[in-house]
Amino acid sequence: MDLGAGAGAGPKPARGRLGAPSSGMRAPGTPWARFSAWLECVCVVTFDLELGQALELVYPSDFQLTDKEKSSICYLSFPDSHSGCLGDTQFSFRIRQCGGQRRPGHAGEKHGDSGAPASLQREPAHYFGYVYFRQVKDSSVKRGYFQKSLVLLSRLPFVRLFQALLGLVAPEFFDKLAPCLEAVCNEIDQWPAPAPGRTLSLPVMGVVLQVHIPSRADTPEPGPPEPSGHETLLPAPVVLPSVHELDLFRCFRPVLAHVQLLWELMLLGEPLLVLAPSPAVSSEMVLALTSCLQPLKFCCDYRPYFTIHDSEFKEFTTRTQAPPNVVLGVTNPFFIKTLQHWPHILRVGEPKTSGDLPKQVKLKKPSRLKTLDTKPGPCSSSPPGTQRQALGAGRGGQWGWHSQRGCPHPQSRARGPLPSPGLYTAYTAHLHRDKALFRRLLKVPLGVGCSPWEGDPGLALWLSPGNSQGLQKKRPSDVQTAVLRRHLLELTQSFIIPLEHYMASLMPLQKGIVPWKTPPQIRPFRQDDFLHNLERSGPQLTCVLKGDWLGLYRWAAHRRGPGLPRPVGARTHLLAHGSPQPPPPCPDRRFFKSPHFDGWYRQRRREMAQKLEALHLEAICEANIELWMKDKSEVEVVDLILKLRERLVRAQGHQLPVKEATLKRARLYIDTAIGSLPKDLQAVLCPP
Repeated sequence: MDLGAGAGAGPKPARGRLGAPSSGMRAPGTPWARFSAWLECVCVVTFDLELGQALELVYPSDFQLTDKEKSSICYLSFPDSHSGCLGDTQFSFRIRQCGGQRRPGHAGEKHGDSGAPASLQREPAHYFGYVYFRQVKDSSVKRGYFQKSLVLLSRLPFVRLFQALLGLVAPEFFDKLAPCLEAVCNEIDQWPAPAPGRTLSLPVMGVVLQVHIPSRADTPEPGPPEPSGHETLLPAPVVLPSVHELDLFRCFRPVLAHVQLLWELMLLGEPLLVLAPSPAVSSEMVLALTSCLQPLKFCCDYRPYFTIHDSEFKEFTTRTQAPPNVVLGVTNPFFIKTLQHWPHILRVGEPKTSGDLPKQVKLKKPSRLKTLDTKPGPCSSSPPGTQRQALGAGRGGQWGWHSQRGCPHPQSRARGPLPSPGLYTAYTAHLHRDKALFRRLLKVPLGVGCSPWEGDPGLALWLSPGNSQGLQKKRPSDVQTAVLRRHLLELTQSFIIPLEHYMASLMPLQKGIVPWKTPPQIRPFRQDDFLHNLERSGPQLTCVLKGDWLGLYRWAAHRRGPGLPRPVGARTHLLAHGSPQPPPPCPDRRFFKSPHFDGWYRQRRREMAQKLEALHLEAICEANIELWMKDKSEVEVVDLILKLRERLVRAQGHQLPVKEATLKRARLYIDTAIGSLPKDLQAVLCPP
């Protein structure tokens, strides 16, 4: 089987690099149909002395990528020069599909999406890239280092599964190159489709991966996959506890004190910049943040790893409009300067020192980094307490903030090292911190964590990375993660349940659905009515966690009144003369205007419309069609036949929740109605 251009090692291949013409998209029914249910393609990216990152191979070779997509894959498949990743590194990215022809979706894929949780459905407009990058010393290479990435491109957010797959395939591929990749792709092409609710055994390279594909019918915290018949075979299968869930406790450990505040920012769709020392840390933190709203689908844009070479760089960094609803994971400190106007910035981990990095990826000296000020510039006089403070995770530290009006010349701005790890924001949490959660996760002494503000110094010290006494060492990490995930799930459910109850009240009563009349319409969602009902039956009355739940639904940026205490993280702008001024008005980012509400509402209304249509079809099938046709014209009968056929097609495509008995009766009704028409009309409706 031909692998296409660039199957071998070294700089020989050129046809598969950036700008290379593609051989066209695959036709449906090709041998790669099962492969396409899991992956779009496999890419190999190498470092070329003349071209930089170059696309060495795309497999299957007939998969079509645009030049912009090829460029994004090349740049995002390598850590930037500030990361200095030696050895093997795994991370992920997410890119926007740039148009062009695509293979048509299979009917099985659409059915699979209908049964999958909203957060795990295929991405129609984005690709996920799962990367295994290797950088090791190699004297045979001109630069002295072997640098290559193996990338799995998919529309499925199964990060845990594809990371495990890369861990098996990539080391073998770097040794044997193309022949190994061809064999693996052929094995994937034999896998069963990822049908929701099924436990699958996936053989690859002599190992069987056993996974459970989540479905909407699953409990919020399903157990490990049920053993299958393959478990009696040798070797025993490798059981993955989840295809998508990360170790939340490990990811959120540096910012555990602020996990509820971060949950609120994600819920409201706030823009957030995540600065990390490596793509692995960046991508895991972004994916952990976007997963903390489950079962609510994260409808904002997010990029687990983002670079200055990305095609959306100008779109995300513009200052002519409000920051977009996106979570960006970056490793380049340049973004600290470029995105200093963003309202929330999270920095995790420590950057590697220059002694830890190879010569070709030395970090620039801190004095040359264009960062936010760490102290006021010479042309502004900053009174105490006016700098933006970090919600530190273990270390305090201030991050200077003042208007550029006072510093017209770039050289007049003070420069300093990167800000300390922590969360930099002016947002004040609506909900109180759950003290019981921290006592379950950590061995926190009594009296610690009682401060009403997130910047509690006692808790920050106890949660610091260097304090190993705070960990519950006897409890496994997966148990800690389960505790944290359960807490976030309860938060999301407490917030969504009132919305679900109100939405259900908008559904017409079943007794109002009459067989031979148009079904009644779903009533519109009125925010004022919902908020009025919320005061009497909201989560503030039922949830253990207290706080301003009502304010979380209708939150809007507002100025704090004089004399009120300023929580840690409040931001103040300085004019040229140095007097503190309130920040510029922020855009109204209520939950009702966030992409999450829009996505949730559209999905629920679509489901309700389908349910209403199914109930109407059931009402028709339970009525006496012969009695109805006695006084009806031929036009009315034909109209009924066409409508029944349309709904029958939709129901057979799993777009309507209709029982099989109802479908059989609908087919019988169609045959009965056609039989009552003249022969010429029957020939038109039922051509031979």
